[in-house]
Amino acid sequence: MSKMNIAVIFGSRSCEHDVSIISALQLIEAAKTAGYAVTPVYISREGLWYTGDALMDIETFREFNPMGKGITRVNLDVSANAGDLWAWPPQRAGLFAKVPAPVAHIDCAIPVMHGLHGEDGTLQGLLEMANIPYASSGVLGSAVGMDKIAMKQMLRGEGFPVLDFVWFTRDQLKQDREAIIARIEKKIKYPAFVKPAALGSSIGVSRASNREELEKAIDLAASYDRRILVEVGINNPVEINCAALGYGEDVMTSVCEMPVPSTGDKFLNFFEKYLRNAGAKGESSRGMKSLSRVVPAPIGEELTGRIQKLTRDIFKIMDCRGTVRVDFILDENDVLYVNEPNTIPGSLAFYLWKECGVSFGELVDKMVEGALRAHADKNQNVYAFDSTILQKVAAGTKGSKR
Repeated sequence: MSKMNIAVIFGSRSCEHDVSIISALQLIEAAKTAGYAVTPVYISREGLWYTGDALMDIETFREFNPMGKGITRVNLDVSANAGDLWAWPPQRAGLFAKVPAPVAHIDCAIPVMHGLHGEDGTLQGLLEMANIPYASSGVLGSAVGMDKIAMKQMLRGEGFPVLDFVWFTRDQLKQDREAIIARIEKKIKYPAFVKPAALGSSIGVSRASNREELEKAIDLAASYDRRILVEVGINNPVEINCAALGYGEDVMTSVCEMPVPSTGDKFLNFFEKYLRNAGAKGESSRGMKSLSRVVPAPIGEELTGRIQKLTRDIFKIMDCRGTVRVDFILDENDVLYVNEPNTIPGSLAFYLWKECGVSFGELVDKMVEGALRAHADKNQNVYAFDSTILQKVAAGTKGSKR
């Protein structure tokens, strides 16, 4: 018996649009191998939705042509429980013509978005409204995970170790730039990392060692987001990442990894994460898989266990599901800090699960299983409440007529 139809949704209006495409094509290949029927759903940089077999080929995106063969523009029927993709503009049936059918029906969606308009809870909210099962963290976890300021506030409030930080808005920067810089230099000092609040893949992130670099870094971050975060920049940091997978209380963690940059700079920028091995052939040439790494991280059983527990606890407190990667930092004194959770990590962190004996196809199975469990849980909620409010208001309105 054939498996359900999975809609893999990717692209969107995000600075991480291209990274999303790479991650999605990796997942599509794995889902097809696992026996799923797959409907690719590509959201263009303009926010238009498309589907078609051509969207499963990387060559289609080198110069995307929405009118190309094998590509159909679609809209999602957001009526609860519909789950249909319809061709756009609508096809109108003539008097004796066959009533048009939807292009595809979605049994379960896997968002493979990175950044705004997809990973941040917006797409998840749309799928919630449409009551379509989906294999990523929900609205709350996605929104908190994307916004570094909200995420740090929440984690610090729950007692997780995070680096000291200050934050401000673009408007505040325009109103009193000197006061903000003075506050940063007093609380954070140098070096400092300056980040847009709601971006990933290290886009717009800079390290500042003096005031001149700080001002340039702030202006760069402010060009990407209206909310800016500045945090303590530790010397000789070591990055360690760990992934979690599951739903509710059923959560497993992966081995840990230690990404290794090719240069002397310990900071992993966008180039290091995605482009350094872009000329290589095969699976290792794409996505986070292309980053040099040590797996498992050579950090000992005690620290490994601590990181895995923190990863699992963060996954639960944010009410996550699917696969999530949490990034940590060790300072030069071996003090551990939570850097950030990634609710839809690059390449779905499949390279970490592979080291645990979980194939990419099995990872898709587990993500779909979690999506269906979460959907069933949601549908157990009571959404109707009988009240007499409308009757009373109607009665009052009638009684007021003369």
